[in-house]
Amino acid sequence: MKNYIEDKNVQKNRWWILTAIGMFTIMSTLDGSIVNIALPVMSRDLHIPMNQAEWVVSIYLMMICGLLLFFGRLGDSIGKIKVFRVGMVLFLIGSLFAGFNNSLALLLAARIVQATGASMTMANNNGIVTEIFPMNERGRALGLIGSFVSIGAIAGPGIGGLILGQLPWGYIFWINIPIGIVALILGTIVLPKDLPSRRVPIDWAGFVTFLVLILSLFMGIFLGQERGFTDPLILGLFALAIVAFAAFVHIENHKTDPLVSFKIFQNSAFTLSLLSAFFIFVTNFFFNVISPFYLQNARGLSPEKAGYLLMIFPIVQVIVAPVAGSIADRIGPYRITMVGLLIIVASQIGYAFFNLQTSFMFVALMIGLVGFGNGLFQAPNNTVVMSSVPTRDLGIAGGMNALARNLGMVVGISTATTVLFSSMSHTAGKKVTTYLAGQPDIFISGMHVSFWVATGLCILAVILTGYRMWQVRHETAV
Repeated sequence: MKNYIEDKNVQKNRWWILTAIGMFTIMSTLDGSIVNIALPVMSRDLHIPMNQAEWVVSIYLMMICGLLLFFGRLGDSIGKIKVFRVGMVLFLIGSLFAGFNNSLALLLAARIVQATGASMTMANNNGIVTEIFPMNERGRALGLIGSFVSIGAIAGPGIGGLILGQLPWGYIFWINIPIGIVALILGTIVLPKDLPSRRVPIDWAGFVTFLVLILSLFMGIFLGQERGFTDPLILGLFALAIVAFAAFVHIENHKTDPLVSFKIFQNSAFTLSLLSAFFIFVTNFFFNVISPFYLQNARGLSPEKAGYLLMIFPIVQVIVAPVAGSIADRIGPYRITMVGLLIIVASQIGYAFFNLQTSFMFVALMIGLVGFGNGLFQAPNNTVVMSSVPTRDLGIAGGMNALARNLGMVVGISTATTVLFSSMSHTAGKKVTTYLAGQPDIFISGMHVSFWVATGLCILAVILTGYRMWQVRHETAV
C-alpha cells in the first residue's frame, strides 16, 4: 500500500496543499481575535453592554476548545482530510450568517457554526502536514503552520480596524467568504484522498465530559461578571465544572483509546513549553480585549486609526520570527525564547503605565515591543513543543498545542474582563460590566490592574522557561 510520501502527485503538490491548509488556519485563528476591535461598534449597534458583546468572541473560542480533541480523534478514525474538508464548508457557512446585523442570537448561533468548522480544521492541520511531508521537510512545514497560527491570532484587531474604517462590521466575517472559496477550490484540486486508517472507537464519554467542563467553567466566569460570583447559578456551574473534570480524568485513565493520553505530559520539555505558550496567549489576549476600548473609547481614535496602531504587533512579529528561527537553529531555542519572554514582560509593564496623556509614539513603541518579543518566543517555543515528542505522537502534540493556544485565548478574555470589571466596580463604588461613557478614569484604573496581572502571568512563563533551561543544562552536564 502506498503512503503519502511515496505518492508522486502528493509530493508534487505538497506546498500547494500546505497553502490551502494555511489559508484556513489563518482565517480560523484570525476569527478568534478580529472581533475584539469591533466590540464597541457591535455593542452600540446591537444595543447591548460590553460584557454581552464579549460573548461574540468567547462563544467561538469556548466551542473550539470543547470540540478540538473530539475532531482530532474523529480525523484519526475516518480520515483527517475528510474532516478538514467538512470543516472548511461549515466555517464558510458560519461566516456568511455572522455578517448579518440582525440580532445577538443570530450572531452567536453563526459563531457556533463557525467554531465547529474551525475546530475541524485546527484539529487536523498538523496531522495532515505530518503525513504528507517527508521527514526532512516536516519541521519547516510545521513551523509554517505555527507561524500562520500566531499571525492569525494576533493580527485580528489590526485587520479588523482597517476593515471597520471603510465598511460595516459584518464585513469582518464576510471577508472570509472570497478567501475561503479560493482555499476550498484549491483544496478540492490538491488535497488527496485519505489513506486507509484504523477505525478508532470514539471516546464519547470523554468528549461529553470535556465539553461540559469547558462550557460550564467559562459560562460560569462570563455570567459571573454580570450576576456576581456568589449567585447560586454561577456556583452551580462551577460545581458542574469540577464534577465534569473529575469524571473526565477518571474516564481517560481507564480508556484503551482515550481522547487524551496523559502519558504525553510526562515529557517535561513538552509540558513546560506548552504551559509557557499558554501563559503568553493569555497575556496577548489581555491586550487584545482591552486595547480597542483604550484606543477607541478612552482616547477617541477611530477604528481605522486604532487598527493601524494594532497592526504594528503582527508586522513586527512577521519580520522578527524568521530571523529568530534562524538564530535558534544555530544557538538552540531556549535562550532566544527567554529573551523574547523578557521583552514581553517589559511591554506589559509599559502597558500598565498607559493613561489618557500617553503619547501615541510610546503606545506604538510598546505594541511593537510585544510583537518583537512574540517573534522571538513563538517559533522557537513551537519547535521545542513539536520536536520534544517522538514521530508517532506528532498528531497528539499538534492537537494539544492547538488546545493550549485556544484555551489561552479564552482564559485571557475571561480573566482580563473579570479583572477589568472587578477593578472598575471597586473604583466606581458600584457594579460595572461595561465602559462608562464620560468616565475614562475608571476604565484607566481597571486597565492598570489588568496589565499588572498580565505582567505576573508573563513572569510565570519566564520561571517555567528558566526551569526548562536549567533542566537541559543539568541533563547535558550529566
